[in-house]
Amino acid sequence: MVRRIINRQGRSCNYTLTAPIGGLNVRDSLDKMDEADAVIMDNYYPAETKVCLRGGYRTYALNNKKDEENKKIKIETLIEFHHTDGDKLFACGNGTIWDISSSADVKVVGSDYLYNDWQYVQFKERVIACNGYDKPISYQQDEEGNWAWQEATFTAEGLNVEKLINVCVSKQRLFFVEYNSLKCWYSENAGEVQGNLVEFDISTLVSRGGHLQAIASWTQDGGQGIDDLTLFITSEGEVLVYAGSDPNNAQDWSLKGKYYVSRPIGNRCVIQYQGDVVMISEDGYIPLSKVMPLAQSGTSNLAYSDKIRGLVLERIRDNKNLFGWQAIIYPRGGYALFNVPIREQFEQHVINLSSGAWCRFTNIRSFCWGLLNGRLYFGSDTGVYLFDEGYSDNGVHILGNIHQAFSSFGSVNLKKIQMINPRTKSSTRFALNIYINSDFDDTEQGYQENIGNSGITKWADSNVHTKWSTLAQPIGTKWATLKGKVYNNWICSNSSCFKGSVVFKTKTRGNLIEWYNTGIRYEQGSGIL
Repeated sequence: MVRRIINRQGRSCNYTLTAPIGGLNVRDSLDKMDEADAVIMDNYYPAETKVCLRGGYRTYALNNKKDEENKKIKIETLIEFHHTDGDKLFACGNGTIWDISSSADVKVVGSDYLYNDWQYVQFKERVIACNGYDKPISYQQDEEGNWAWQEATFTAEGLNVEKLINVCVSKQRLFFVEYNSLKCWYSENAGEVQGNLVEFDISTLVSRGGHLQAIASWTQDGGQGIDDLTLFITSEGEVLVYAGSDPNNAQDWSLKGKYYVSRPIGNRCVIQYQGDVVMISEDGYIPLSKVMPLAQSGTSNLAYSDKIRGLVLERIRDNKNLFGWQAIIYPRGGYALFNVPIREQFEQHVINLSSGAWCRFTNIRSFCWGLLNGRLYFGSDTGVYLFDEGYSDNGVHILGNIHQAFSSFGSVNLKKIQMINPRTKSSTRFALNIYINSDFDDTEQGYQENIGNSGITKWADSNVHTKWSTLAQPIGTKWATLKGKVYNNWICSNSSCFKGSVVFKTKTRGNLIEWYNTGIRYEQGSGIL
């Protein structure tokens, strides 16, 4: 008998897939998307070399309190004040202003206001705020040297000060927006923080109508210099650009251009970052320096939010008239956060300022945001919360959900995924549900219970024999790791695909989780196999 030689050469292949540090992508097709991106990225932040679970939050001030009329307090504005004597943070809601600079010493510093949507600016060691319903107010030192909120004194012929709804500082002058009109009012003299205002009517200069929505200072050279421009932004997306420092002097104040961009959203539609002006608009989050020279309305491909264009445009289309749109830079976290109202809920679109990678935060009910001593806070209808503090949402689980972009794992052939190895680091044990979605499938499995808290052990109750979780029928793989070490272990998988998407889901309370990469081991088919 002739022995038949059988080729038993192994066909297993190994592939290392980086964690999705490219961030959320809601722009490119699933087939063309970079494998370092993610189709879904909720509550995980794309750092430069790893993906991290976002920080949680805890109660800080006015939580679950009621006002004198027994109404639940709803915080709609947080006002920051920075000073060498110490920073301050004020919370505005229910017609009242509280000083919440210390959670142990919260006190009322203003009351009986008609509206809580305050726009403000800090200028010459004071804060000046207006809301379109109440008289403008100012936080400043009185004659005895005591700090207090008081009525700001502005006068002008034909001016109803209660209609001042927005405020900006440009060229050392205060510029106010008048509610529902194309008029603005500016300080008669540079450096003035009260006194006479002068009317500036732009109605003859715009062609689309609407009303003046915001004014911004555009510092082209990144500082205070001759290149500083003043921008007047209307509700219809017209931007008038003025150069000069003295609107009273025709020789020192001139219109440099009129541009058409997408329409702004909300009173808090602009934020200044590194000399540029970023605007929340119907085309996304747009740096005006990039779009104004083009004088065009279709600008979504030039927006900072271009990579999450699909998500942003959907949210704007359905929710642009809701209260809560705001952007804030969070230097301590290295990101910018865009607050997005969605009917009765909120989400936050977050960009890594270094890499430009995006993600989404969910389950944070935030009407407004503010900073105090470098820490980030948000106001809600249940009080004020300190954000990026611990790894639970005031004691509630954080639901992390990532669907990484589909990858061919280094081979265009059909393959059977045999094993996967998510390399992670965590502060305590946690439950991980990880699996592979095949060939553009978007199957969503459930979350798992946290196993790192007291009372929940690795193998649960010995009489019940439920593995790794308190669920009767756990789905996916439960994960444990030693504190401070990268967990590196292969687990079984059973997926067949040409392209696969790693799904990484956690339901944790009290865990710092970092995800570095994923090892993939598969058997490669040949021909029709």
